[in-house]
Amino acid sequence: MERTRLLEDLADLILDIERSHPVRVGINGIDASGKTFFTKELKSVLEKRNKKVILASIDRFHNPRHIRYQRGRNSPEGYYLDSFNHDALIRTLLDPLGPKGDLEYQNIIFDYLNNKEIKSEKKLTTENSILLMEGIFLFRPELISYWDFKIFLDVDFEVTQRRVTERTKDKIYLGDSQNILEKYRQRYIPGQKLYFAEVDPCSIADVVIDNNDFNSPELAIFRKFKDEVGL
Repeated sequence: MERTRLLEDLADLILDIERSHPVRVGINGIDASGKTFFTKELKSVLEKRNKKVILASIDRFHNPRHIRYQRGRNSPEGYYLDSFNHDALIRTLLDPLGPKGDLEYQNIIFDYLNNKEIKSEKKLTTENSILLMEGIFLFRPELISYWDFKIFLDVDFEVTQRRVTERTKDKIYLGDSQNILEKYRQRYIPGQKLYFAEVDPCSIADVVIDNNDFNSPELAIFRKFKDEVGL
């Protein structure tokens, strides 16, 4: 499917959702599935329709290194269970944008590259704004009820392993191609498989997009969803 058409169709679906608070969209996928770029593209489409969009990434809610690596630097369990501060994500972003929230939020609390907390000021939004949050593990049990619309980018591990060796952030954080691939094979991919075993994100997403071919994504699954006011 033409990428532009797919993004326009997704924007239509999101704009049809009625909530008394900002619509919270979770965009999930494995590492290097194209989440960041896809989310920015969707933001641009929505903004052209005069919608206020809040952009967020799970990467801005990492735990400090001593927590992330407490089970070992190559532990898949550590990757899945200890990488992110979900309590802070809920407290500072998802709850404030929910039905009982005050619309004052923070979308960044930690710099994982420099392993330091970020003291960011709260921002104020409006009830009719849209949160687009991308990241891994977004549909895990403690987060699933907060999403008003769920998108999963489905990409094969073989494809993502080729992509990660070309990404700047992986080179900065992990080093050369061999180190990157070893880390993915030992920690990241097995950690993602733990997530799939517990959650099966394709089975709960409202929309599943085959993003193996970056230039020609395909709508794989579309489920109708209820306009119930969630958490």
